[in-house]
Amino acid sequence: MAEKVYLAVDLGAESGRVMAGLWNGRAIRLEEIHRFPNIPVTLAGTLRWDVLRLWAEIQNGLALARKKFGKNIVSVGADTWGVDFVLLNKNNEILGQPYHYRDARTNGLMEKAFKKVPRAEIFAQSGLQFLQFNSLYQLLAWQAHSPAILDAADCLLFMPDFLHWAMCGVKRAEFTIASTSQFVHPLRRNWSLPLLKKLGLPTHFLPRIVPPGTTLGRLHKSLGGIKVVAPPSHDTASAVAGVPTANTGKANWAYISSGTWSLMGVEVQKAVLSRRALDLNMTNEGGLDGTYRLLKNIMGLWLVQQCRRSFEARGSQYDYVQLAQLAARAKPLRSLVNLNDPRFLNPPDMPKAIQDFCRETKQPVPRCEGELVRCCYESLALKYGEVLASLEELTGETAEVIHIVGGGSQNKVLSQFAADVCQRPVVTGPVEATALGNLLTQVRASGELSSLAEMREVIRTSGGVQGYEPKPSAAWREAAGRLADL
Repeated sequence: MAEKVYLAVDLGAESGRVMAGLWNGRAIRLEEIHRFPNIPVTLAGTLRWDVLRLWAEIQNGLALARKKFGKNIVSVGADTWGVDFVLLNKNNEILGQPYHYRDARTNGLMEKAFKKVPRAEIFAQSGLQFLQFNSLYQLLAWQAHSPAILDAADCLLFMPDFLHWAMCGVKRAEFTIASTSQFVHPLRRNWSLPLLKKLGLPTHFLPRIVPPGTTLGRLHKSLGGIKVVAPPSHDTASAVAGVPTANTGKANWAYISSGTWSLMGVEVQKAVLSRRALDLNMTNEGGLDGTYRLLKNIMGLWLVQQCRRSFEARGSQYDYVQLAQLAARAKPLRSLVNLNDPRFLNPPDMPKAIQDFCRETKQPVPRCEGELVRCCYESLALKYGEVLASLEELTGETAEVIHIVGGGSQNKVLSQFAADVCQRPVVTGPVEATALGNLLTQVRASGELSSLAEMREVIRTSGGVQGYEPKPSAAWREAAGRLADL
């Protein structure tokens, strides 16, 4: 019998791709069909996403998949990063060029929002970590500079929802991506309309929320006519669905979805909305099967990515493996940075931003590439330890193992640092957890799998994981105290 083929459109902050999952009834194997860059565009001093170019590249990928697999293709679904959105008018015209979450227009808007609605009330209505680029503050930015556009908007579609609409013409908000907005209620699982109204924001353009695994419609005939299925459309939700744990339904394991961002958390059955969760600035984002991802958004390998760009601009070419090797040879625990410092959100020169921070905090200033990258890795690993302690405090459970998935799971230096700081075994892989979570949700929607546990069993038996055992070190404990002081 011919393998059935499922397609995942997976967009990250640096690149996008169309992936095929070939399913034989027991196992799935991946094949990359088309990869393309995802480069933000500077426009009149603002930072935007080029969504039309992305859609053109996706169509190219779908055409290549159709040519290769033909009638064996069952369905397609998209996942992307969170918070950003596209506004459409009643004639389906895009209103404005969609903003990038790193655009500076949301600076200071959280504090203005708190003057209208207290921080605690926003948390109760959303369960989300306070980050200045959350969709809530992006809407406030639109209201401040272009209220006429909000008035003219007929539908707000988060990035994967926009892609699904482009595929099949259906306008829906998939639950996991909507939950990143900071205006979805964590208990009712629907829009927090009272919160938006208190902030003076319109609500007429919000589409119906649907759960992951919903069949939305059929791909336009010109693209093949296959089913369009909404996976867990937030890439982290798909990545967590792709964690190869045998403990689905338990909170005795933690995960890190490692890439541009590090999303570190545990899977829980109900949102954690305690005062302590608010004080720790934790987030509750939607997952598959009604689960929540109690987690912390951590500025992840973004600092290293931006350092690499600066190195290249100065004539030094390194891939990420070479940078890790340089970091491994650098002197340990010399300089640390507070990853939450706003200066690291989108600086024009990341090495200089790191050096300025170290200079201001009276630490040795990292000079060479290895010292800069090691500073980033060590600061990130120490943040993992801090977040793990918070997660265990909130759940009352001890994480017996940490699963690292995504592109960052290939970083052996950082993975060992994580094990050493957290004093937990670390299991890395699969690298393609996001694509696997997306694709296996589609397999399940077709009736060939029945549960999240079964999906994870398929992934677990596929191999491709590596283990790291913790090495005790008093130096890491001392460094944790130094970082807390920063």
